[in-house]
Amino acid sequence: FGYVKGSFTGAISEKMGLFELADQGTFFLDEIADMSPALQVKVLRVLQEGTFFKVGGTKPLQVNVRIVAATNKNLRDLVRAGRFREDLFYRINVVSLIIPPLRERKEDVPVLADHILEKIGRKNQVEKKEISKEALEILRRHDWPGNVRELENELEKATIFSADKRIITETTLSPELV
Repeated sequence: FGYVKGSFTGAISEKMGLFELADQGTFFLDEIADMSPALQVKVLRVLQEGTFFKVGGTKPLQVNVRIVAATNKNLRDLVRAGRFREDLFYRINVVSLIIPPLRERKEDVPVLADHILEKIGRKNQVEKKEISKEALEILRRHDWPGNVRELENELEKATIFSADKRIITETTLSPELV
């Protein structure tokens, strides 16, 4: 939500909050199910009223944001258990997309791996590495309990430790995958 200068020790200048930065655009809330009850109330208020106050502020700020939220938990179950606000759930639950975990869609591993390697190459300003057929088969067989983030980490590590500058082989992958 940001803060105004002087609102607390160390607030030497005004700071824009994320809602203010996202005004007229989209605000992505990752792992929304882990949001504290106090923060759920504040987010609900912004979504209902379109206004909020910065910490230490006395003037309401008007915003218009679209919320995209993600979680790996079932929000309906959390609402029933009283751990997620029902009114916030219905405010954000306009369109729901349920994306199965990577272990249930292993056919996506090659496409995701290719995309991730391209991203790693751009980030490190190096040529994108390829994956050997044997290494790709190992990646396809793994259950990916850490989902796509685990795949990203594995490929980044393999890129770093690969002896071959062009290709990731099965010997480059983590021993627990092989």
